[in-house]
Amino acid sequence: MNRIDAAFDRLRKENRKAMISFITAGDPDLDATVELVLAMEQGGADIIELGVPYSDPLADGAVIQASSARALKAGARITGIMDTVRTIRKQSKVPLVFLVYYNSVFKYGVESFISEAGSAGIDGLIIPDLPIEERKDIIEIGDKYGVYLIPLVAPTSKDRIQKITENGRGFVYCVSTAGVTGVRQSLNTDIKEYMNIVSGYTKLPKALGFGISGPEMAQSYKAYCEGIIVGSAIVRTAAEAETRETMIEGVRSFVSRIKEVL
Repeated sequence: MNRIDAAFDRLRKENRKAMISFITAGDPDLDATVELVLAMEQGGADIIELGVPYSDPLADGAVIQASSARALKAGARITGIMDTVRTIRKQSKVPLVFLVYYNSVFKYGVESFISEAGSAGIDGLIIPDLPIEERKDIIEIGDKYGVYLIPLVAPTSKDRIQKITENGRGFVYCVSTAGVTGVRQSLNTDIKEYMNIVSGYTKLPKALGFGISGPEMAQSYKAYCEGIIVGSAIVRTAAEAETRETMIEGVRSFVSRIKEVL
């Protein structure tokens, strides 16, 4: 069983929601990525997304764009990130997902990228700019190597939600609001209605992301979904730390506070 499925099965039995955390791989360096993943797992993260840094991350706001730039400047590249996943896998069984832009996958070679990700220990891929006509091939290659393609929908997807989620795997990444990633104090989407629409098209667990800034927002929206995704707030917590030690502890503590309400 894929580790993502196992995590949601366990949480369903425990009547709890998934805490899905995000960091950019290689920010501030790849050794820190290992430490941060382990710290987030200790803090209660059920699934961890690793952003593959990209020079033009269109779906991301300023915080994650800056982290991607720092990672690239520090020398993070796909081969090194794959090795980092292998290092993590020696110490952890937490489900790991790459958030990666399609051009990075295409340039690396689609099957090469997915097969290597699977052998390294990646459980799923989120590709925010994946052309819908490329989905079938990605899903088929992913099935071959045990790597799920996780569908991503937005409030603006509307009549495309059915096609996007069709044959999806793992969970549905539900973008909470129009725009890019970033910390928000509130969401301008009717989340209950939106989640009901998504549920009408798929039985996959729904995870809500983009703009969840802390425990209070997680508490407010957890009733409408099976998981909460937090990215920019974690990346910012790490970036603002004065030392490596306070960075690791700050991220662990932040994740733990969100997990407590889920």
